[in-house]
Amino acid sequence: MALKMETDISEDVVILYCAGRLVFGDESAAFRERIRNILLGTQHIVVNLSRIEYVDSGGLGTLVATLASTRQKHGEIKLVRPNQRVTELLHRTRLDTVFKSYESDDDAVHVAEAVFQIGKFPTL
Repeated sequence: MALKMETDISEDVVILYCAGRLVFGDESAAFRERIRNILLGTQHIVVNLSRIEYVDSGGLGTLVATLASTRQKHGEIKLVRPNQRVTELLHRTRLDTVFKSYESDDDAVHVAEAVFQIGKFPTL
């Protein structure tokens, strides 16, 4: 299944819902472009991965690259509900120390909003 993306807005945070595969090629390019466009309006992005079936090394590299470009703009990307395979991949590559994952969009938005408003992470 090709990558499908939809966006929603909560407060000053854009939630990007992804479904399908995040893999090297057209899918990664489309993801990068969508993040680039979102960054024109906000620096706080929540990426809901609950419907992502597969991530390859190219997709993982794309996540890292988009996080880096978001942080260059003093923003942040939070992940929501990556499946077990993606969670294990993030753990094996130690990227779980770089990407913070949350169980719900609301939790991720709450943290992103708090960071935006007070400049530090709240306790959950």
